[in-house]
Amino acid sequence: MRGGSGRAAPGDGMVCAQDRTAGMDLDFRGEVIAVSAAGSGLGRSIAQAFARRGARVFACDVSPGGLAATAEVPGIVTAVVDLTDRAAAAAWVDGVEARSGGAIGVLVNNAGGSMGQVPGPIELVSDEDWDRVFTLNVDAMFAICRAAVPAMKRAARGRIVNISSGAGLKASIHPVQAYGAAKHAVVGMTRLLAAELGRHNITVNSVAPGLVLTSEAREAQWERYGEAGREAILQRLPLRRLATAEDIAKAVLFFASDLAAGVSGEVLQVGGTM
Repeated sequence: MRGGSGRAAPGDGMVCAQDRTAGMDLDFRGEVIAVSAAGSGLGRSIAQAFARRGARVFACDVSPGGLAATAEVPGIVTAVVDLTDRAAAAAWVDGVEARSGGAIGVLVNNAGGSMGQVPGPIELVSDEDWDRVFTLNVDAMFAICRAAVPAMKRAARGRIVNISSGAGLKASIHPVQAYGAAKHAVVGMTRLLAAELGRHNITVNSVAPGLVLTSEAREAQWERYGEAGREAILQRLPLRRLATAEDIAKAVLFFASDLAAGVSGEVLQVGGTM
């Protein structure tokens, strides 16, 4: 959790372009990072962003093939884990701590999604569909945090970054009830844990992405709005564009860095809400 300097000291002479830009980067050399659901999309971008900055990254997912692609960036250790199994989620944390020799420095809870559900009336939402979404989005985050916090407390330091959603801040124009409610729960848990853990020098924050086209399902959702609908959405966004996975990763890097040492319990929207 350090902000990289990389700047040449006065009198060092000519500074190459690479050195000039390095001062704008963040240095996580030697830091232990754990990222859930890192086999694709946002999780992959986040894990690789940390690895490129020197971190020891531990990434889990249910997809061995996805994890293999994530680990193409050196410095990433992968594990196939079903995070809907709370015991398996806790065991993954235990394994990271055993392999790294101590507490996780930065924990990124990225697991989530609508599990393929589409908007519809509440009376047609089954118990199974509701539970599946909450199990992945909320229960996995709870299980991982519960397992990781004791070592963070002993170390008297730590960063937790929970990936929520614009749908966790307001009603979405793509209203899947379970997903919106689960992401509101992620935001609520973020604020509760920030209040609980601050005395231990552990910050807890959340990044709330708008629609990011990181999967075929998200791309299909975007296409369903039609050309006029897509343009109307873009015109409501401050930057007139959708956020990218790299945009989300940069926000996570900020919360994980010393630049955010005095920030906890906050939600950072990236890309606007739909």
